Amino acid sequence: MTGLWIALGIVALALLIGAVRRITDGRARTARKSSQRVDAAELGIELAPHGTFVQFSTSICAPCRATARLLSQITEENPAVAHVEIDAEHRMDLVERFGVLRTPTVLLVDAKGAVRYRFTGPSRRAELVDALARLED
Repeated sequence: MTGLWIALGIVALALLIGAVRRITDGRARTARKSSQRVDAAELGIELAPHGTFVQFSTSICAPCRATARLLSQITEENPAVAHVEIDAEHRMDLVERFGVLRTPTVLLVDAKGAVRYRFTGPSRRAELVDALARLED
């Protein structure tokens, strides 16, 4: 009987973790450290005037490819916005500096390089566009 309760507890915990991730994945969160900055020269890019999406990806991450397509669509619709993809496997210095724990992680950076919003997990178009609009205000 004890084994059954343990199994039920594990299943309940797994369901709870899954529900929390489903709710939080792809949501815009205000960057915790307002002092975090992206150095455009270090990345070899120019920051766009209305914001730059900095995406951390890995080669085996399927949601990363979908997120990259979504961000490309958004930047095509708005030429004042840029998208740069960083291979997290080869830029561990940036992964550590920005506290990337999973991919995809997307940072929305303003024209001065300050990280304003952070998205973890598969991104949602509405969340990305809304954060971009708030950034431009």
